[in-house]
Amino acid sequence: MALFTIGDLHLSLGTEKPMDVFGGGWVNYVDKIKTGFQAVGPEDVCVLCGDISWGMSLEESLEDFKFIDALPGRKIILKGNHDYWWNTVTKIKNFFDKHNIVSIEILHNNCFFYNDVALCGTRGWVPDSEYTAEQNKKISDREAMRLQASLQYAGNAKEKICFFHYPPRFKNTVCDDIVSLMEEYNVSSCYYGHLHGEGHGFATQGQVDGIEYGLVSADFLDFVPLMVLE
Repeated sequence: MALFTIGDLHLSLGTEKPMDVFGGGWVNYVDKIKTGFQAVGPEDVCVLCGDISWGMSLEESLEDFKFIDALPGRKIILKGNHDYWWNTVTKIKNFFDKHNIVSIEILHNNCFFYNDVALCGTRGWVPDSEYTAEQNKKISDREAMRLQASLQYAGNAKEKICFFHYPPRFKNTVCDDIVSLMEEYNVSSCYYGHLHGEGHGFATQGQVDGIEYGLVSADFLDFVPLMVLE
């Protein structure tokens, strides 16, 4: 059994917003995802770090979820900024049950365990110039509360790994609330997506203040999930 992660699949099998239009590595990206997941075995776990489907509702995202469900391994998903289909956990679970989607679980105000390692996380946040300082703080505080809840569910786990959509650190920006919580709860490493194209150059990679950081956007990984543990 192995633990993998990848973010930003940006699937659009039920809508008209394929990423192929951006050219470059995104051309034939759905086939690349399918090929990349050949690295994942049926007993493995893969955390998907947000921006999963362009669907505006669960129904519009159904074909994307069916595609993910058919990929090998157990998948754990968290919310990205473009996951407009996102709903309450109960509604998502009921939707999955209704359509016999059995291999996808939801990381939201909770945590999962990979052996004795706790898998924690939340969407995260970075300041957005389209929002006021007050609005940015309100969203950041909410995401920090969700991360703390996730870390508390981990209890006395031997090791804690965090997964986000937004990067906790990039370029000259540090999301202090998120980073402080990771330090307080002795998180060993974290993985995040969101950054594409030239944004890859802004990513924080490697160890900073005792925490290992890694960018896992699908286009950065050439659509092959990153093995975290084996």
